[in-house]
Amino acid sequence: MTALPEVRWDADGLAPVVIADATTGAVLTLAYANREALERTIATRSSWLWSRSRGELWNKGATSGNTQRVVSVSVDCDADALLYRVVPNGPACHTGAASCFATTLPLDGADEPPEGAAFATALAALARTIVQRKLHPVEGSYTAKLFAGGVDRIGKKIGEEATEVVIAAKNADRGELVWETADLFYHALVLLAERGVPLDDVGAELSRRAKPTD
Repeated sequence: MTALPEVRWDADGLAPVVIADATTGAVLTLAYANREALERTIATRSSWLWSRSRGELWNKGATSGNTQRVVSVSVDCDADALLYRVVPNGPACHTGAASCFATTLPLDGADEPPEGAAFATALAALARTIVQRKLHPVEGSYTAKLFAGGVDRIGKKIGEEATEVVIAAKNADRGELVWETADLFYHALVLLAERGVPLDDVGAELSRRAKPTD
């Protein structure tokens, strides 16, 4: 069995666990684990936690079906908190939301959200859904059909959508341009997922290009 990392458990034998989406980096849940939960997580690569309200171990998704495949487990620099990076199969929150942190509080004197914030949130959520469709195909799903056709089918659709974006722009039809651009981004995300390229890799490249050069 894999050796456990050194963890500074609190007086109740627990440590907080941040659970994050391995694909998008989005924080999904803050929970707690004890030594046994951590051992089971490492052994099964499934999220095991400790319920403070029920006083028992629980395996995420055992009842709801919204399981989490654990990609990695990390310990913070003080060895008193854990990070599970997971591939979720369904929403993380019992409310049905993708993340338990779905409510954003207004900040006094805060500026308006930066340009593109809503786009980034939507893109990350869509990328997560597409990866789930690849891992767990749904019969009749258009996304599943694209994956079944491989790069050739997906690439053909990207070419078609790119042409439609140009046509919409030349027609000066704002609504059509938004619609067709959304289609283009969607099919590009499917292609990235088909090739196993995380969205963050593209973000890192864009950030690199945005840096001023000498």
